[in-house]
Amino acid sequence: MLLHQSTWPEVETYLGRCQGIVVPIGSTEQHGPTGLVGTDALCPEIIAHEAAAEAGFLVAPTFNVGMAQHHLAFPGSITLRPSTMIAALNDWITSLAGHGFKQIYFFNGHGGNITTLNAAFAEYYAGWSMRGEPCPVVLKQRNWWELGSVMDTCRKLFPAGEGSHATASEISVTLHGYPQSVKSAAMSPRIAPDGTFTDAADFRRNFPDGRCGSDPAQASVEAGKTIVDVAKAALITEVRPFFDLPAKAEAAE
Repeated sequence: MLLHQSTWPEVETYLGRCQGIVVPIGSTEQHGPTGLVGTDALCPEIIAHEAAAEAGFLVAPTFNVGMAQHHLAFPGSITLRPSTMIAALNDWITSLAGHGFKQIYFFNGHGGNITTLNAAFAEYYAGWSMRGEPCPVVLKQRNWWELGSVMDTCRKLFPAGEGSHATASEISVTLHGYPQSVKSAAMSPRIAPDGTFTDAADFRRNFPDGRCGSDPAQASVEAGKTIVDVAKAALITEVRPFFDLPAKAEAAE
């Protein structure tokens, strides 16, 4: 069940049986010569949508611009300041909580969001604590690649050249969701260098084609389906007890 494709009475009915919602969250940033700019938002979105169709939970619109200042030297990348992102996340949380959502699960696709997400959670909880009131909402974040067995699957599919950015696994997931988006480009060296960075200029200087330790030429539609199937099952396994969904929840029409 997708929030954007539901009516308000349908959402009201859903809240009568479940007060949990998954919010895919990612980034709009370059992913090397062959990866889509929306990769970090599309990966959790694709997995969450498939899981929701099977398990019957509700998925919010994707929070698709995150903390990606270090990618701004590449055209198409968009970022929020950490302070802006914290404020926007708190507005999303407050809006959802006001309707009765009590378990909000942020399903993350971008490592650069982790610290800011934690800070946003702390900001939200602080308001309740400082008023001396118990918070009725539980916030949780999970990176899609940290779900059970996902990284093991990725390592088996890509034992060399997985890397840390513009990876074969994340690009494979987007190819599964959007098979028409297969791209090709000459990349040298085959496996990109890895390392650290500070700002956008430093990132572009250290990683001129945008890849970090990766060989995304290995990506495929078939590998993406394998990864999504594993991640979908793991997401359902984690979300069901968090949302107190019955084991045989039926998918929403």
